[in-house]
Amino acid sequence: MGRLKKKFSEGASKTYTTRNRALKKLQVNLADFRRLCILKGIYPVEPRSRKRANRGSTELTTFYYTKDIQLLQSEPLINKFREHKIFLRRLKNALGKQDITRAKTLEDNRPQYTLDHLVIERYPTFVEALRDLDDALCMVFLFATMPVVGSVDGKIIEECQRLSNEFMHYVIYSHSLRKVFLSIKGIYYQADIQGQPITWIVPYQFNQRIPKEVDFQVMGTFLEFYRTLLGFVNYRLYTTSNLSYPPKVDKNMQDNAAGLGSLRIKSKDFENLIKNVAADADKAIDVDQDNEDETTNEVTPEMKKRMNTLNTKIQSIVAASEPSSESPSYSAVGPSADADDDDIMKPENMLFGKQVFFLSREVPRYSLEFVIRALGGRVGWSSSSGGGSPYEENDSAITIQIADRPSQGHQFLNRVYVQPQWVYDCINARRLLDTDDYLVGQPLPAHLSPFVEYAEGDYIPEAAIKMAAAAGFEGEVTNLQPEDRDQNSDEEENQNDESDDEEDDLEDESADEEEEVSDEEENAAIKAEKQYQQQLLAERAGLTFSEYQQKYGNKGNAAAGAKNQKGATNKRSKAEIDEEERERIAISMLSKKKRKIVNRTKADAYKRAKDANTLKTRKAEIEMAKKKKQRQ
Repeated sequence: MGRLKKKFSEGASKTYTTRNRALKKLQVNLADFRRLCILKGIYPVEPRSRKRANRGSTELTTFYYTKDIQLLQSEPLINKFREHKIFLRRLKNALGKQDITRAKTLEDNRPQYTLDHLVIERYPTFVEALRDLDDALCMVFLFATMPVVGSVDGKIIEECQRLSNEFMHYVIYSHSLRKVFLSIKGIYYQADIQGQPITWIVPYQFNQRIPKEVDFQVMGTFLEFYRTLLGFVNYRLYTTSNLSYPPKVDKNMQDNAAGLGSLRIKSKDFENLIKNVAADADKAIDVDQDNEDETTNEVTPEMKKRMNTLNTKIQSIVAASEPSSESPSYSAVGPSADADDDDIMKPENMLFGKQVFFLSREVPRYSLEFVIRALGGRVGWSSSSGGGSPYEENDSAITIQIADRPSQGHQFLNRVYVQPQWVYDCINARRLLDTDDYLVGQPLPAHLSPFVEYAEGDYIPEAAIKMAAAAGFEGEVTNLQPEDRDQNSDEEENQNDESDDEEDDLEDESADEEEEVSDEEENAAIKAEKQYQQQLLAERAGLTFSEYQQKYGNKGNAAAGAKNQKGATNKRSKAEIDEEERERIAISMLSKKKRKIVNRTKADAYKRAKDANTLKTRKAEIEMAKKKKQRQ
């Protein structure tokens, strides 16, 4: 007789575990468990069958992988959390008994912990840390702009400001900024660091209203890990670029609101030279003290030789005090393929390498200074915006002034006055645009997102078409930045089909029902489109939709549709009809699951074409309304 299997010892009940079982196994409360999961990167999962995973129960609960909970059992942070609870209990008892001496002793010996081992554990390589840096940057930049309130500690905000400024300085030094987009939420940036695109959002620097419904404890746990991660990343980026970390902060410049100019970035060679000079000075002092009893205060030839050597080293320190600005650049137009590396390194080959900007007091200096310096430009600002500006407003070297006021008190003839959007559009276009459309007081063109890629059949704005034509694009406009979404989705679905062949039988049972639902949705979309066309016809006739239905009904629209369909059928060739019939037969020979994929692909293409036609129709209506106003 075979050995009897124990119940719930294999299958989904063993693979998954509930949150209550995990709490009992780890012997922690819910708050500490949630904190551990955030720090370790463990998230809830959804099993295929909740009833099997919950051992026959249908109660709503949260599931985790059993192996993840086993991994948490050996986490040293659990003991640190327990030590912290013991510390709080002892401190509370000491304060309750008014034992101030014991309370001070406990406060001095407060248990501390670090998250360095978690960063190394979750990101074995530096490239993996860069790939997961988007959320960390968004969170750190968010807290860097928040005011100091009761739920947010001031030291945390200062640390977030320091980390964000260090990262922005590296982007400026490496000239790795690629895309910028101004949205309602904030300013989106994208930088290319070591071949990895990193995108983050920075809020506008307005007065923040802290919402009460936000759980800052959960956000603080995420921020605690992200601060450690960003500190590691900044250190690695600076050291690989031969820069000293952390960069020193000029207190006077920081007090004068110099912003990014308050940080002083120096190379490692500079620090090494300082250490060597200090070591030589210490040796000279030791030698002088040893010979003090035997010699007089006269200057010996050996001392003169050391002084000359010290002067040479000081000059080399001055030469290496500032990192070279001729770092790898991002060229908008791009040098030729035969260009040398030294030519690419020159600032003149950058986008703003030959421009000197001046920022008026009404423009966002915190963003413009960053993007201009990241692309090789030099920038100054008004004294009311902060101190430390390298250029005054009346400097003759200034070529472009960024202003956002329709009228200027005094204008210089040797510079161009443009609005801030010109800078961001130049970065996205990777070339210097014509300033006529961005002059102060002029209506601005559309600010398009550089993160949108147009697929075949999508609606392409007129501004994108003009920008592509100005850049020398050749070909059909509908092929701008092609994205073969359908092909990629088909390949992914086919791969999933090969790996999930065992599940086909279970899914085939519900495929017919899903096809019927998709057909119903498609019919509903067609009805909505017909109703929209009737509304347009009623508007052109000067009637309401109900009056148009009472007068014409669906006869005129149906007749026009039948006429158009008949004309379209007559225009089709025999080869097209045969091809359509072969495609229909081929689809009917597929399995139900693959047939559903094909139908979904067709539905997506139909939806994209419908959205594009809707936008084109609305655009035509707006243009027609503008022409009527001009005629009146």
